[in-house]
Amino acid sequence: MGLLAGSTVLILTLIWGSCVVVGKCDIQNSFAIDNKDTKGYSLTGSGVSTDIWTSYAARIMVTSVIPFIIVQLPQLLNSNLGKDIAVLVSLIVSVALFLSYCLYQVFQPWIQRRRIAYAKHKHVISGILQHLKKQALGKLLRDDGEPNEEIIKKLFHLMDQDGDGSISYSELRAMIVGIRFDEIELDKDDAVGKVMEEFDTSHDSRIDLQEFLDGISKWIHEAKRLGDDSSNNDPHTMKFLFDFHSRTKQEHDLLGAGGQSDEIIEGVENPKWTTFKAVLMLLAGTLIAAAFADPLIDVVDNFSSATSIPTFFISFVALPLATSCEAVSAIMFASRKKKRTASLTFSQLYGSATMNNVLCLSVFLALVYFRGLEWDFSAEVLVILIVCIVMGVFSSFRTVFPLWTSSIAFLLYPFSVALIYVLDYVYGWS
Repeated sequence: MGLLAGSTVLILTLIWGSCVVVGKCDIQNSFAIDNKDTKGYSLTGSGVSTDIWTSYAARIMVTSVIPFIIVQLPQLLNSNLGKDIAVLVSLIVSVALFLSYCLYQVFQPWIQRRRIAYAKHKHVISGILQHLKKQALGKLLRDDGEPNEEIIKKLFHLMDQDGDGSISYSELRAMIVGIRFDEIELDKDDAVGKVMEEFDTSHDSRIDLQEFLDGISKWIHEAKRLGDDSSNNDPHTMKFLFDFHSRTKQEHDLLGAGGQSDEIIEGVENPKWTTFKAVLMLLAGTLIAAAFADPLIDVVDNFSSATSIPTFFISFVALPLATSCEAVSAIMFASRKKKRTASLTFSQLYGSATMNNVLCLSVFLALVYFRGLEWDFSAEVLVILIVCIVMGVFSSFRTVFPLWTSSIAFLLYPFSVALIYVLDYVYGWS
């Protein structure tokens, strides 16, 4: 239990803070600029930024502490009754959370692709509206704020290059190719296909005048709804289009869509063999952990006897430092100083803490329940709850972490060690 608590605390404090320091870049307009580190150790002007998926990983980590709360309920109520039931319920909940987390990992890439595709489509909408605004000299709206149908009709005829009364796929593509979409990676054919699908309600692969009017009016109303935050926004200035454009660009960046080219995965030549090898390595790792667990305990006991250091502090402080593979891989990833690698780094840390809270705890609770052991780890549970909730909530609602945020993580580590010492050896909680 000391190793479980120490590992979680180490990941979310010293390693988390070190990744911010190692991966820091210049912060401009609420984003860290990849590979640009000219501000030194500025507490507010230097730091890291992540995508929105990393924030979701932090929220999942916070949710994963629920089994710890359940198993501690009898102690919180100062009651000896129901301890076994609390352990069993906590075991069931932790296993359910573990299975749910696995399913989420399976379906997350699909969810991520769908949201990125939708964000890119909104960016196409924004770009086209900005383009039409320039073509229409900013008169897309009437004085009452409604779409100006006469101007939209003129724009339709400008796009209808062959004058046949409809916009074809090639004419629509010619317009989209001529629009600069802030240098985002955009599949032009896919963008044309989505616009054609949205406008072409008659399904004849052409956009007639009425379909064009309906489609542009729908887009304008959507842009006003999502982009207009100002009550005194003059419809003639159409400031809401700029707001809508800024928001779609920000959403695109937060989703990490710009780094998708880094994720291009080639087809696996032999998927069955790859799956078999992956399962085999998991089993081998489990067997190694089982074979060395008992000797590791003996080493801790012997080292404790030789140095007069309490066994708990060896397992809570020394073992996590010696066995934490996350430290090396996370810091190496963070040192690449890119938003993409920073997102992967912090997602890895939150994921490791989540697995500690659900998988490792499940194994531990199973041993306690089926062997009739006593659950008496109030100090360890309290430290895990404090660190996971503080760092999880702090990371759930922001994607930019200036350098000063690393101090919060660094200070939590000595606080955790001191708290364990006071609770265990002064008040005798465990």
